[in-house]
Amino acid sequence: MGQHDFSSEEALVGRAVEGDHEALRVLWSRHRRWVAAILLAHMPREAELDDLLQDVATLVVSKIGGLRGGESSLRPWLRAIALSVARTRGRRTQVRKAGWLRLVNWASGWGGGEERSDDGHERSPLIEEGRRLMDLAGELPDGYREPLLLKCVQGLSYKEIGEVMGLPDTTIETRIARARRMLRERAEAAGIGAAEAAGA
Repeated sequence: MGQHDFSSEEALVGRAVEGDHEALRVLWSRHRRWVAAILLAHMPREAELDDLLQDVATLVVSKIGGLRGGESSLRPWLRAIALSVARTRGRRTQVRKAGWLRLVNWASGWGGGEERSDDGHERSPLIEEGRRLMDLAGELPDGYREPLLLKCVQGLSYKEIGEVMGLPDTTIETRIARARRMLRERAEAAGIGAAEAAGA
């Protein structure tokens, strides 16, 4: 019956810290997508995103009991774990197609009903352009890449991204504007027609 108490994030975090597995499951499901954006911004190109997410989830389960500060410290704590995993884990041959295409869809806002993730054939031109755009985004400097992907992939507000990164929301807004400009310029230079959509 404790599930009915999960409307409050503060209460949810408290239950998870106390060892409530259902509360932890709900908490992870709420935050998994923006954690994926953090990993995408920092992981080695050879790493598998799904693999890294699994590593983060394992660490969250094992360390949640040590979280202090309640709801306000949750996002910085999750980000620290994701950064640690991204920087120390994962030499792999390639990013899994399904997870990659799913993130491309999130970031671009395009449907993705036309892709064939099983064999890589018959992907729509928009999906291919989205993939190229994500490659370019991955080449942006660290301080610009992460906030841009958090905005595009998860749709976090400037304030939420600032809380995650420990920066003022005005700084986040400035960095995202610059990142979009850099990405648009690189996309235009690469002949990617979807640059306008990414910058919107």
